[in-house]
Amino acid sequence: MTPIVLTPEGLPVKDRGGGIVTTPLVTAGRGSRAMLTGITRIAPGSAVPLHTHNCEECVIVLSGRGFAHIDGIDHPVAPSDTSWIPAEIPHCFRNTSDSEEMAIFWTYASIDATRTIVATGVTTRIDEEGVRPS
Repeated sequence: MTPIVLTPEGLPVKDRGGGIVTTPLVTAGRGSRAMLTGITRIAPGSAVPLHTHNCEECVIVLSGRGFAHIDGIDHPVAPSDTSWIPAEIPHCFRNTSDSEEMAIFWTYASIDATRTIVATGVTTRIDEEGVRPS
């Protein structure tokens, strides 16, 4: 394995629809064997759909304000606020601003992390979600 330093600008991004755009950072493709990280940007008034993961997740708010909806409870969040979410706990992040983007940095505690959308029951591997050039 070779250590790397990543600059998010210019890396491929995933347009997840609904005002949600994700930049994968630490991935298996970049050499990770045990974890995944990335940055998700949430447009004003948008929300990540309610979902669960098969592993623990840590999320740090980088910019903007909104709510972390975790296991049925809304928690106001602002820059530097950090959440730890155990596996299989339903959660989502919502940007309540009408003008400012919200950015979050996430870490999954497994290279095999999955996301299951609560509304549909559809499960996908985080590292296999579609990627397009930025």
